[in-house]
Amino acid sequence: MNHEALAREMRGLREQVPGITDTAVAAADGMLIAADTADIIDPESLAAIAAAGLGIARRATAVTGRGTFRQTVTYGSQGLAAFYAVGDTALMIVLGDEGIDLERLHERTRPALGRIESILTGTDPDPLVGAMTETATEGV
Repeated sequence: MNHEALAREMRGLREQVPGITDTAVAAADGMLIAADTADIIDPESLAAIAAAGLGIARRATAVTGRGTFRQTVTYGSQGLAAFYAVGDTALMIVLGDEGIDLERLHERTRPALGRIESILTGTDPDPLVGAMTETATEGV
């Protein structure tokens, strides 16, 4: 796995969406893969809690006949935590402050999730090219 490419994707998302305070990627079993979090956050605990929530969210989606789980958002008095499925084997956690634009977050996260999945599975020959192409076409 290309850790630099993964870090680049996490930073890129943070740069595209004002209000993101922290990001992490974890395996579906709760093992931390990568984190860009503040010192006050324990990224291993965040990964474990997110994976537990992922299991519940996937089960709720299946039981209610809503298809494949994609995302869930938890709101707190000081911001939000968004959890996104990265294929079947991982998840991305995005923490944001009270002013984050949730629609923009979802819009910018969708393409990043595909690139992150390619990085995790090793199927993207050059993740930098995908990130650069996305950035170059944003203003078009």
